[in-house]
Amino acid sequence: MRLAVFASGSGSNLAALLTACEEGRLPARAVGAVCNNPGAGAISRAERFGLPVFVCDHRAFSSREAHEEAILAWLRPLRPDWIALAGYMRLLTPHFLRAYPGRVVNIHPADTRRHKGGGGYEWALREGLTETCVTVHYVDEGMDTGDIIAQAPVAILPGDTLESLEARGLAVEHELYVRALAGVIGPGAAAGLPGSAGVAT
Repeated sequence: MRLAVFASGSGSNLAALLTACEEGRLPARAVGAVCNNPGAGAISRAERFGLPVFVCDHRAFSSREAHEEAILAWLRPLRPDWIALAGYMRLLTPHFLRAYPGRVVNIHPADTRRHKGGGGYEWALREGLTETCVTVHYVDEGMDTGDIIAQAPVAILPGDTLESLEARGLAVEHELYVRALAGVIGPGAAAGLPGSAGVAT
């Protein structure tokens, strides 16, 4: 299966997915990366894997749809089967999702049933939780409203700072995303159809 990875930030989840592809833990071939932020660390990370990268600054476009059409045009020759959002800080519109129905997946640093949008680890600290979780989910037209594929807990320890919690959470994210994505890609690979996963924890 052919995989394109979207990122806006440092690209640590992107690197985890690309490493898993290279090592055979993820049954996919990475074919391209998309970044909407020209200053993102994800760009150099993808380039170190020899991956073609499309840097497409959303601020240069008059609408979300126009931005997405430029991305879709770049993706078509690459023929990705799946899209993995790895810290991609843009909501996708129906215009994009129609091109990859049921084949766009995201990772979110919180339980999407309790917290949607950015700042998942900050939210967990503000709420005084003793445990939060990481969620991998399908992407639909809402913000973090798609069906949950998998979740894994992240302990919040006494004295945790945002930095220490994020570091612990990222380690969980990297492992969970690979495992969950392998679950949805693997079962449907032979038929070329989206699979399903029951790896929630």
